[in-house]
Amino acid sequence: MRMNHLESKRGMKIIGVILIMYAALVASHEGEFWPFSIYPMFSQAGNPWTRAMVLDVTNVPDDELWNRTPLEQKPGNAVPVGQFGVDQIDFSNFVSKTDEWTTARLDAMHIMFGAQNIAHHRWMVSKVHGRMVGTDSVTVEIQPLILLTEEGSILNPHIR
Repeated sequence: MRMNHLESKRGMKIIGVILIMYAALVASHEGEFWPFSIYPMFSQAGNPWTRAMVLDVTNVPDDELWNRTPLEQKPGNAVPVGQFGVDQIDFSNFVSKTDEWTTARLDAMHIMFGAQNIAHHRWMVSKVHGRMVGTDSVTVEIQPLILLTEEGSILNPHIR
């Protein structure tokens, strides 16, 4: 079977439309168009980020509890939340995306870990903020957020 001239022209138009659509999608997404991208998770590289971390601050003096610190000078050891049945990604999303810490949310944080696990400890739920400095450096800072004790949760008094 031979293709006639009209079918050939129609095929070229279809291919042209597909290429134009592809170019428009890639251009409007800064080169990252999911079906054709190898590493779409890196398309936001260099932007500031926030995650969550729990630190055991049992031995930290009260007057140092609420101080912001660089990651390298963290005031206690990291608490591996997975050991307590807490999913790290869900936990980090809950902490980093909550803007208003109501009593119910503070109670939920305490219940999430369980008083029996916190017993005889003081754990600090913190936001960890990272950002680029210049073109080749990253700074990471810990912002204390919620102190978990056996009795309950205390919100950082410096946060409104």
